[in-house]
Amino acid sequence: MEVRLNMADAATHYLEEASRQFRGHKRMGEAAMAQLQDADFFVTLDPESNSVAILVKHLAGNMRSRFTDFLTSDGEKPDRFRDQEFEVTRETTRADVMKWWENGWACVLGAIGSLKPEDVMRTVTIRGEPHTVLQAVNRQIAHYAQHVGQIVFLAKHLRSSDWKTLSIPRGKSEEFKQHKATAGKFDKGVPREK
Repeated sequence: MEVRLNMADAATHYLEEASRQFRGHKRMGEAAMAQLQDADFFVTLDPESNSVAILVKHLAGNMRSRFTDFLTSDGEKPDRFRDQEFEVTRETTRADVMKWWENGWACVLGAIGSLKPEDVMRTVTIRGEPHTVLQAVNRQIAHYAQHVGQIVFLAKHLRSSDWKTLSIPRGKSEEFKQHKATAGKFDKGVPREK
């Protein structure tokens, strides 16, 4: 069956898919962080590595900068100090980290939710460089997926044998294919909303 979409339908579908992917990355990060002890948020694997707290602080800074006034101002805001996103103090708490996380995602999801199909091919800038909205959104999906993957890696490493998988458990692929009940856990590779 051939499906024909006009440009507005394709843009609507794109925005829905972008929102679905962002929400999926948010859920995956939250599922990983939920398994961590408070102290785990601040562990680095070596002096050049980032902790979960630092990754979240960086994501939140990027999200605020990129998605505040998304269509009308440059995605690199003058009041963003990126280097400070890679610093946390001893006073930083898990609650602080989760607040950064929620505030950052509120910027992303609010901006994406306000876009209309006719906005997809508009031009926005990031650091003065022009991007279509489609390009800018794709750039951020990739960036956020990378860092959420780092959060999942760190959480899995830190929890070790206590880790509860976020996808199909090792050695269970055939069982997964057989059981429709477990197949509903994911939507095209992204964890489903509950």
